[in-house]
Amino acid sequence: MSGKTTLVTNLVGAFESLGHPAARHRGFLAGHHPVKKALKRLRLVRQPDSALITTAYLLGGYAVDAALVRLDPPQPTGAILVQDGYVDRTVAFGMSGGPYLSAALALRCAHLFAPFDLAVYLHAPVETRAERMAGREKVDAVDRRSVEDPAFAHRFNAFLLHGMGRRHRNLLVFDTSEHSPEHMAEIVVAAALGAESVRASEFGRIA
Repeated sequence: MSGKTTLVTNLVGAFESLGHPAARHRGFLAGHHPVKKALKRLRLVRQPDSALITTAYLLGGYAVDAALVRLDPPQPTGAILVQDGYVDRTVAFGMSGGPYLSAALALRCAHLFAPFDLAVYLHAPVETRAERMAGREKVDAVDRRSVEDPAFAHRFNAFLLHGMGRRHRNLLVFDTSEHSPEHMAEIVVAAALGAESVRASEFGRIA
């Protein structure tokens, strides 16, 4: 309920409007992941309440993915990759719902997972997320819990920002109740393209 999917859509459009082809991507980065099909049989929405699902995704999924990417980096396609979520959220949910041993180990070894040139973390006050949830026809269990259990949401944000965030080269942090998707996309695109006009005072930035 923080607005992640909406921002991704706006980012792709913003890059392309400036003549930079962009591709939206979800899931693992490696072109061929040996256990991807098996992992899809596990309900990711239950991950915060399951040590088994958390461990399967972190060790069999993202740890293998990071190794594959290092051994055989994806070939450049000329498009900017806009990744919609990655291991960061899985670790944060595993710590908030558990904490589970696999999530704690992944948090301690966050540098082993594939970093991004620029990562963006989003958050919003519980009141804002509750309003967004009320406007949706379908809400999964994780989104509902993030609204109805403020302590869970607080732990999630803390582990995300102060734990997994350190592995990225640059990190931007937005409160989406204070910025429109279009404004955030403008700032992210400028930062990604190295625009000197981006001011640190406009957003939370860890470089």
